[in-house]
Amino acid sequence: MADYYSVEQGDHLSKIAKDNGFTDYTVIWDHPNNAELKKQRQNPNVLLPGDQVFIPDMEEKHESGPTDKRHTFTVDKKTLKLRLVLEDIYEKPIAGAPCALLVGDQTFQLTTDGKGKLEQDIPLEAQEATLVIRGEQTPFQNEIIPIKIGHLDPVEELSGQIGRLNNLGYFPGPLDGSDTDAFESAVEEFQCDHVLKVDGDCGPKTQSKLKEVHGC
Repeated sequence: MADYYSVEQGDHLSKIAKDNGFTDYTVIWDHPNNAELKKQRQNPNVLLPGDQVFIPDMEEKHESGPTDKRHTFTVDKKTLKLRLVLEDIYEKPIAGAPCALLVGDQTFQLTTDGKGKLEQDIPLEAQEATLVIRGEQTPFQNEIIPIKIGHLDPVEELSGQIGRLNNLGYFPGPLDGSDTDAFESAVEEFQCDHVLKVDGDCGPKTQSKLKEVHGC
């Protein structure tokens, strides 16, 4: 039956949809009961724990056709794509680096493009992955890099700001923001690097730039 679902850490809409039997997350995302959430979050895969997502009833679809013929039906299944960009400490792309991406029981052999980017379709329910850089382009060669899928909070939240700063190579301290000095210092460094007013306050302008640089 139709009901509201309370988002938990690590949830993203592709996973929520699959868990509820939907092959297309847009059926949920575009439902009128989720209009306010859609307006607030904008990205269906960047939700905040506690967000309320309306899960509608699944609708049966009926198709007519003669019984003496064979019919082919095509299911429009959405995919979930993981995008990663690898950069060195000078924010230069790590290009042409062979990598192994492990998601569940699948291993994908990939190579970064000229902009240091990797792209891979992954299972809709994926919440974790592991990246191993095989090339010599970085001192992190052969180190196991854990990746949390769906754990990024909205940029308006302190945890979302800290998560993005951390992913970009700054050192903002723990996600709960308990180290206020480290967070302020990381914000100031980010502001300095991107020609923003350097005041240590992650206000709307800094949030917007942070979202742009991070990619989401």
